[in-house]
Amino acid sequence: MRMVDIIEKKRDGHALTAEEINYVIHGYVKGTVPDYQMSAWLMAVYFQGMTDAEAALLTEAMWHSGDVIDLSSIDGVKVDKHSTGGVGDKTTLILGPLVASAGAKVAKLSGRGLGHTGGTLDKLESIPGCTIALTPERFVRQVNDIGIAVAGQTAELVPADKLMYALRDVTGSVPSIPLIASSIMSKKLASGADVICLDVKIGDGAFMKTLADATRLSRLMVSIGNACGRQVAAFITGMDQPLGFAVGNRLEVAEAYETLSGHGPADLEELCLEIGSEMVYRAGKASSATAAKDLLRANLRNGKALAKFKEFIAAQGGRLETLDGFVTAKRIEEVKAPRAGFVKTIRALPIGLATMKLGGGRATKDDVIDPNVGVVLERKVGAKVKKGETLARIYADAAITDEIRGSVREAFEIVDQAVPVPPIILDVVR
Repeated sequence: MRMVDIIEKKRDGHALTAEEINYVIHGYVKGTVPDYQMSAWLMAVYFQGMTDAEAALLTEAMWHSGDVIDLSSIDGVKVDKHSTGGVGDKTTLILGPLVASAGAKVAKLSGRGLGHTGGTLDKLESIPGCTIALTPERFVRQVNDIGIAVAGQTAELVPADKLMYALRDVTGSVPSIPLIASSIMSKKLASGADVICLDVKIGDGAFMKTLADATRLSRLMVSIGNACGRQVAAFITGMDQPLGFAVGNRLEVAEAYETLSGHGPADLEELCLEIGSEMVYRAGKASSATAAKDLLRANLRNGKALAKFKEFIAAQGGRLETLDGFVTAKRIEEVKAPRAGFVKTIRALPIGLATMKLGGGRATKDDVIDPNVGVVLERKVGAKVKKGETLARIYADAAITDEIRGSVREAFEIVDQAVPVPPIILDVVR
């Protein structure tokens, strides 16, 4: 078998066999397939696409390119979720404890943020003492003991994806549906959960820009998961405005805390209840998704969800009993409405980029994050505002530049006519 023959076969639009795909992936990880041939193959896939069966074979080859997490010693059904990333996306901080408070076992490996989308691990590490460096033994023990653990992915988990993504990033082959699907699903399958709920973001602050592409990606990931014996559901959710109000690591932790106390933003609570009810129902902890949602809603109000969050943080070495003194930004500046009217748009991307420039995100993987900085919205799409009312607050530890100030101000579009509140969940693929 020769790599050049496989490249030519895919270049000409033919489906590859399991043996050919394994040859490509395992050869690349071992170093017997060079970068220039892998680049050619990736570009052939970009232009010619893959069948669902090919994408499943590619996912399986990547999944088995390194370590596979064994969660069999955890009692019961293991549940996990994944978000494709967005601005203000702190759902894991809420969903994990909320779902665990209903008796489900949440075993999650997460990643760091890069660019304008924040990472769960960075948010957790903004809590003093909280660690995400859990040994496999500690990870399993913690899930068995309290129902939830969140840890960082090891370098040995799906090494094919790390190598391939670095190459895709510099060869223009990132926006390929089968390559995106196999990247996400290989990591989720290697992480060992029985139930996987996917949050596929769409809009200005998300990687997927159209409903058609988000639907294609969702259907393919669900198909791959089902073919590999897992229960998978994909929620297509809006990211044309930031999720909730807060953007920035400690600001988002604080908003998660408030949401788990029953006082969170409506869009964030709705999203967590919808995805969480699917996880709890599929874990066998409720008779229906409706019953699961009722249980989760009750736990947001009766203190069980917040208590589980505190237990989870303490188990990982942190402590957050109250929010007093948690956010310590040196400067807070208000952005005012230039006119009266209704908020039609709050573009998520400029808000995310402003937060990154404040120091709350990474332009490169080596950048150090300032946990205190970010942007907190005071109005959401559909809100009525008067001239001079506060639209957002900028939290900073250094001077706030005109560029940052302008990005936040220009993210808001105000019009004369009333604007409906957009739905947070656009579709569900099962």
